[in-house]
Amino acid sequence: MFHLEALDLARIQFAFTVSFHIIFPAITIGLASFLAVLEWRWLKTGNQVYKNLYDFWSKIFAVNFGMGVVSGLVMSYEFGTNWARFSDFAGSVTGPLLTYEVLTAFFLEAGFLGVMLFGWERVSRRMHFFSTLMVAIGTLISTFWILSSNSWMQTPQGIEIVDGRVVPLDWFKIVFNPSFPYRLVHMALAAFLSTAFFVAASAAWHLLRGRNTAEIRKMLSMAMWMILLVAPIQAFVGDAHGLNTLEHQPAKIAAIEGHWDNEPGEATPLILFGIPDMAAEETRYKVEIPYLGSLILTHSLDQQIPALKSFPKEDRPNSTVVFWSFRIMAGLGMLMLLSGLVALYLRRQGKLYHSKTFLRFILMMGPSGLIALLAGWFTTEVGRQPWVVYGMMRTQDAVSNHDVVQMTMSLAIFVVVYFSVFTVGIGYMMRLVRQGPKGVYGLENSAHQQALTPQTETE
Repeated sequence: MFHLEALDLARIQFAFTVSFHIIFPAITIGLASFLAVLEWRWLKTGNQVYKNLYDFWSKIFAVNFGMGVVSGLVMSYEFGTNWARFSDFAGSVTGPLLTYEVLTAFFLEAGFLGVMLFGWERVSRRMHFFSTLMVAIGTLISTFWILSSNSWMQTPQGIEIVDGRVVPLDWFKIVFNPSFPYRLVHMALAAFLSTAFFVAASAAWHLLRGRNTAEIRKMLSMAMWMILLVAPIQAFVGDAHGLNTLEHQPAKIAAIEGHWDNEPGEATPLILFGIPDMAAEETRYKVEIPYLGSLILTHSLDQQIPALKSFPKEDRPNSTVVFWSFRIMAGLGMLMLLSGLVALYLRRQGKLYHSKTFLRFILMMGPSGLIALLAGWFTTEVGRQPWVVYGMMRTQDAVSNHDVVQMTMSLAIFVVVYFSVFTVGIGYMMRLVRQGPKGVYGLENSAHQQALTPQTETE
């Protein structure tokens, strides 16, 4: 298949399945917390708008949660079928961490999900709110364990290797490995931003079609407040994560920057655009800003970052991929921050719900959070190569002993099944979004509703 080896096909298959999967947990994490806030506001204020929004988004949450569970099961089997040597080498660490995720997070979510979705008339309001909180907390606990396992593969510690296998020595060091705190916060904030833009785009879609109800305005208002709050925090966390990566995975940073050579005594420039050429060992057509690379990456004007040529060829990540995946993520991040600031300005002008140009922009930005999330994961995982456990086990040594025919057939089956099943699921979820939440006053264009509109303009 296109002259690819079994290793290449195994990597493509895992990248395909995990890229499909990560979309659903990201929305699940954000929506679970959003639902908890909606129910809290309804209990505190008695405002039926919050209850209507809860009923609406809980249906979408349920569909998304189901697709996340189904898409995630496959990857557990892939570790055994396609990456058996990795499982044999590091299973003593990754196995327990993923088991902790099931025991603490999945059971918590599954245990309270039924009460959250179907328990309104069967339990007290406090018990129902507690159930919603437990589901929201469960999604964050799941993020904790998954990110701990993946971060250990990026920055392993707390182990020794005996007879070709990892032996855990210090579980605290394993769980709280050097990159874990930064990556955990970065991922959680990315999930909140992805969900906020999903909610905001849904509201923008309805507003552009003339459905100016209290529920739709509240959706847009809450989403834009979240974006305004989280986007700058995410930029700060991303900067800290970059400094941590420079310390522990300098080759990844060099590949992200497309930086090949260091001139003695010169600061590192920031390459805005270019085409890294791995064979020629240079970045072609580059547009760079002097000193800015050192300023951003080392917080100084004279320190240099390691150059790609200082690493052996076999240890260099694919700069062509991570150079652009990182810039997609960072560029969308800047647009997210701009979205929040423009929304604040329009809110103060009383035009947040009426500016069609802004609403169209938010509608186009709807998938931006998920695209940035995927680009960030591509940067992280491709930038780790050629290691599956950084500095300890190479990816080529981790794959199972399959041939090209087997991997081609399984990849083709995954592509067909995933697009068939999840296209239907996503289509149904989008149909629910198009229906929109139930209005407080029933008919959205009633005199009562229109009289309410000016009074709620600053929601």
